[in-house]
Amino acid sequence: QVQLVESGGGLVQAGGSLRLSCTISRIIADINAMGWYRQAPGKQRELVASIRSGGTTDYETSVKDRFTISSDNAKNTVYLQMNSLKPADTAVYYCNADLWTGGYSPLTTYWGQGTQVTVSS
Repeated sequence: QVQLVESGGGLVQAGGSLRLSCTISRIIADINAMGWYRQAPGKQRELVASIRSGGTTDYETSVKDRFTISSDNAKNTVYLQMNSLKPADTAVYYCNADLWTGGYSPLTTYWGQGTQVTVSS
């Protein structure tokens, strides 16, 4: 059973910083991509940032120049450094991974349990 274990959420004032971490709980064959999504109350879940196995990154427009996604392949961990946080960034943040568990397993998407990020004005 693959689990994505998230940490790093919390309460911060506007302009502050947080770093989210997400680690894959077991040894796997390979990762295609990992990313962070967020969902604010009453809104749809949206992609915040993603990183592919080759290192290519992609960001939602409103977080460019403020958030940075990175990965440590040896630790099967992805990070999201969030700077200059705004109240509009308040949401539950979910880690996402597209990976192969091993053998002839298909490419499968997994989700973390979510971590709350609250930015006060």
